[in-house]
Amino acid sequence: MRGIVAFYLTYLLCLILGIICVALVVHWNYSYRGGFAWDGSAKHFNWHPVFMVTGMVVLYGNEALMLMLTARLTASHEGSADRAAILYRIPLTWGHNKLPWKLLHAGLLLLSFILSVIGLCAVFNYHNANNISNLYSLHSWVGICTTALFTAQWVMGFSTFLLPCTPMSARAFIKPTHVWMGGIILVLSIVSCISGINEKLFFALKENTNGTLPYSALPPEAITANSLGVIIVAFGLVVLKILSNQIWQRPETGYEEGVYQPLGYDGS
Repeated sequence: MRGIVAFYLTYLLCLILGIICVALVVHWNYSYRGGFAWDGSAKHFNWHPVFMVTGMVVLYGNEALMLMLTARLTASHEGSADRAAILYRIPLTWGHNKLPWKLLHAGLLLLSFILSVIGLCAVFNYHNANNISNLYSLHSWVGICTTALFTAQWVMGFSTFLLPCTPMSARAFIKPTHVWMGGIILVLSIVSCISGINEKLFFALKENTNGTLPYSALPPEAITANSLGVIIVAFGLVVLKILSNQIWQRPETGYEEGVYQPLGYDGS
């Protein structure tokens, strides 16, 4: 019981931090950077941090935890009958089939990817409209590599764990790499966001060029953006803590007991 309470409290903390991340990045770009537009102006660029933080960090981190949440529910059912009565009130846990949750996992990852692509389009369009070079900074290099790995991860996960033609032995072989890559992509996403926030503040807060207080004076905008960076790091640490806790891992009973069937499985 203590482990279940600890899990839900930690998961609640993760949700709260994720909401704060999204709220802060929107507030920063709306209140201090002039808002949003899709016209090639500076407001056009403001979509970039919003979509990247929302897609590559918050949504990506939470979709990984949704499978962990299902794992906790399944494990609880196997542990006692009184908790099972509560579980049967959740329709998606009936029968404990992994497939609906794997489809949801893939769907949320796809949504995260779409938001990330929109964020990348925003920055590329802004740069091209204002004759600014693309992919010259360390932030952009890390960010584009992260997106490429994310794309490869999604394609590998879909083709391996949802297509019926993939042998079970291949799934078992690829799964450790798939899980490891998931954590690596989250870490790289956080690194990209932190470096991007810092880069934006250095460009935007220059007393001699745009009349704002310099970054070193720590104006309110700098405090807001720095706080966003700290919350992003805290969110990532909580997600990694949940994912690394072996007690909260989903029991690997699906393959052996026939609970999980791949997409299009016909029983043969």
